[in-house]
Amino acid sequence: MTDMDNNNVQAGDTIAVWFSCGAASAVAAKTTIAKYPQCRIKILNNFIAEEEADNRRFLHDVEKWLGVTIEDVRNPTYPNGSCVEVWETRKFMSGVGGAPCTSNLKFNARLKWEAKNPCDWLVMGFTVDEAHRHDSLVEIEPKLLPVLIDENITKEECFKIVNAAGLKLPSMYEKGYPNANCPGCVKATSPTYWNLVRVQHPEVFAARAEQSRRLGAKLVRVKGERIYLDELHPEAKGRPLKEMNIECGIFCPYD
Repeated sequence: MTDMDNNNVQAGDTIAVWFSCGAASAVAAKTTIAKYPQCRIKILNNFIAEEEADNRRFLHDVEKWLGVTIEDVRNPTYPNGSCVEVWETRKFMSGVGGAPCTSNLKFNARLKWEAKNPCDWLVMGFTVDEAHRHDSLVEIEPKLLPVLIDENITKEECFKIVNAAGLKLPSMYEKGYPNANCPGCVKATSPTYWNLVRVQHPEVFAARAEQSRRLGAKLVRVKGERIYLDELHPEAKGRPLKEMNIECGIFCPYD
């Protein structure tokens, strides 16, 4: 059996593509299917209850585009896929190393799935803009394939590819967020981000403010100081949204 490319991918190998309901991971899935037709390719998604419902609409549109069924992968400890449930159970929301929702609902879900479904390679939506992130992760996970980086595809180009395919992006992008993560992501610390949540998702802002105050989690940073959300001035600004890259993926082991 000969190598299919310089990553030593072999015909018949199993490739797990982790789809996050974002543009880049959608294009990564499409690219993987086109690039490795002789492999067994599985497209996987971690259901997260707090994501906008429109993410599910996008997921189903992507299924039609790819011509495959995207597999729902959940941590059996948290079958509801709820971040709020994780925070309540752990009595903790976020810290300098990450958040328990990501580690439990994505990282641990991935490990439990792989224990029953061995795979040879992994694919995530790292674009050429994020080559440094891929390079840091491939040192600990050598099975990671840089499909978008190999094709020199940027994040902006992913948006264009999705639009050209006639797919409507998740509404999170239209509302000004830098990604399709949950609105009110507890890993965000920028006043700019949280005040956008206050405007676009006031019910989420109120829920995060209540829970974070009750659990003692100061989620926002203003002038270098952590404060509670209910202390945040509505006009406070911080790091621009376009500079934010909130990591929420299957490689986050923080717990």
